[in-house]
Amino acid sequence: MSLCNEKHRVCRATHSSSRTPPRLEPQRTQRSSFDVVKVYYGKVRSPREQAHCFWRAARAFQPTAFTLIELLLVIAIIGILAALLLPALSNAQSRGKQVACCNHLKQLAIAIHMYTADNDGKLPENSPAAPWVAGNMKIPAEATNLTFLRFGKLFPYASQTSIYHCPSDSSQLSGLPRVRSYSMNSWMGSRYMEDNQRTNGFRTFLRESEIASAGASRLWVILDEDQFTIDDAWFLVTMDDSRPFASRPAARHNSSYSLNFADAHVELFKLRDPLSLQPIDQASPKNLDWLRLKQFTTLK
Repeated sequence: MSLCNEKHRVCRATHSSSRTPPRLEPQRTQRSSFDVVKVYYGKVRSPREQAHCFWRAARAFQPTAFTLIELLLVIAIIGILAALLLPALSNAQSRGKQVACCNHLKQLAIAIHMYTADNDGKLPENSPAAPWVAGNMKIPAEATNLTFLRFGKLFPYASQTSIYHCPSDSSQLSGLPRVRSYSMNSWMGSRYMEDNQRTNGFRTFLRESEIASAGASRLWVILDEDQFTIDDAWFLVTMDDSRPFASRPAARHNSSYSLNFADAHVELFKLRDPLSLQPIDQASPKNLDWLRLKQFTTLK
């Protein structure tokens, strides 16, 4: 009897030692951003661990987005690019206006050639009493009136009113833009300078043949005049230096002004003297820009 009991005890011990306890798999409740509880080996996680799980679950359900720092960085990059590109765009715009101004003067130069061909080689009449186009740009009623352009001597050959105005000229009278920006060389189109000024041997030009003998590529005809001196369409150049820059060229194109020549080509003259950019009544006879303009105005 005792032997049987001993066998039974040994057998039960053997079976008990060979049996491994079943491993409990993590029990998961249904995930949500409001209630996340995980159970491992029959133990519920602590409140701190549950809060961490809740945070991870909320992140999983939320869509990704830019942070405030990332947005500020993008805005800063856009600002830097704009600062780099805007000057280039501005220069391109001013360059376009400069080209348009030269094109206007080119068309006016061609119109002069067509006029002389139809008028026995004579240049358009140009004097203070009878300029090539009427209208005083100091008088509001005339400065904003397109009718004066339509009755000009060149209008049959240059019939667009915008041709007489520089695109960079923003001057206004009585709240309206001026209709004309250009004036003609006072030594062209009449003998007025020989009859009323001390010429010092310089000559005027009435006919195309007179210009040709002097050199058409060396004599300017029409230029872009400054808004502070433009009045009639007659640009005064006193070769005896009695009134330097009584009429002043404009400086609208990067401190340069455009002018056409008797052979119909157009150039840009850079104003290099700082005093040429100031609205003073009279410049010095030694002003470099004044001396250069005189060289292309007339000849002896």
